[in-house]
Amino acid sequence: MPFPLQGRKPYEYAAFQPFCQSGITCKILPQLCRVRLFRRHEPRPALSQGLVCREPYTHNTKQEDDKTMASINTMAAPGQLNGQGLTDAQFLKIFTGEILTAFDENNIMKSLHRERTITQGKSASFPTMWKANARYHKAGTPILGSNKILHGERIIHIDDLLTADVFLYDLDEAKNHYDIRGEYSKQLGAALAREYDQTTMRVACLAARSAGPVTGAPGGSTLTNAAYANDGKKLAEGIFLCAQTFDEKDVPDSDRVVIVKPAQYYLLAQTTDLINKDWGGSGVYADGKILKVANIRIIKSNNVPNSVVVSRDGEKNDYTGDFSKTVAVCFTRDALGTVKLRDLKVEKTGGDFAVVYQGTLIVAKYAMGHGVLRSECAIELTSA
Repeated sequence: MPFPLQGRKPYEYAAFQPFCQSGITCKILPQLCRVRLFRRHEPRPALSQGLVCREPYTHNTKQEDDKTMASINTMAAPGQLNGQGLTDAQFLKIFTGEILTAFDENNIMKSLHRERTITQGKSASFPTMWKANARYHKAGTPILGSNKILHGERIIHIDDLLTADVFLYDLDEAKNHYDIRGEYSKQLGAALAREYDQTTMRVACLAARSAGPVTGAPGGSTLTNAAYANDGKKLAEGIFLCAQTFDEKDVPDSDRVVIVKPAQYYLLAQTTDLINKDWGGSGVYADGKILKVANIRIIKSNNVPNSVVVSRDGEKNDYTGDFSKTVAVCFTRDALGTVKLRDLKVEKTGGDFAVVYQGTLIVAKYAMGHGVLRSECAIELTSA
């Protein structure tokens, strides 16, 4: 039989929990503790066997500290459904579920153009020069140097620090039944990779619209045909024309690529002449793949520019233009360059920040700049 409390009549016993009103675990005999049956302001009675509960009785009567800290204006709410409604709607219920996350977006431009890393400074200079001429020697005349090779330079500035960040509240993370830190970090990195690709593809288009770096050097080219956007055979003809244009400008045939949108990529893949093995085609119709046209590698990407882009704060280079008619861009490694001051890095806070805000801040960042190098190595294909 349960023991009564001294000075009190026995109570009807229910399922007792080893927590008193103050929320502290009883360290004496939790199975006998019935302090929860009394009011919070009543003194704790001794147990009938002579044991006394010596746990301190706490009662929060004090208001919160008057000190005010800076507030987090925007917090990630992984418990919300589609960013709306209750903040704990997706937290673990009775069943086990899986989260659907966006596919990682692969950075494709990093290996397709020139990159240079600097340890300090706000810009980097890329020297350019034009060709030398040959001549026949006339007997009896001295050879004193007849070439005056033209020189120039391209300067690429470092843009302001580009960041992608998210704040995770500790309590939300504790309630969650799947790991979100790792996935959030990946998504922040993917956001910067997407920005990298979008910016460098715009620079490739701008290179095609630019004049040569020195007098006499050819500039970029633009090929226009309304059928490029919806006719795979016509687009293939445009890519062959790109190869011809490069050859006429003495652009090396190595590292040539053309980046198209998915719609145009599959138009090319359905053009059976391009993948016919008897004609030396390169691709697989059943897999929907087209590898090369005119010895130019075909790459599809959602980051091909397709709108009007205006300048943004923090940009030290020109990335603006009307790209609403752009269908594809063809270029080589020498067409554009990137200068890196701080490469891509992901950081997470801890220590004092976690104590003050009871959460973790994850920041992905880089400091880079992008610009045109050799404009003759870029061709833009447009629909108008």
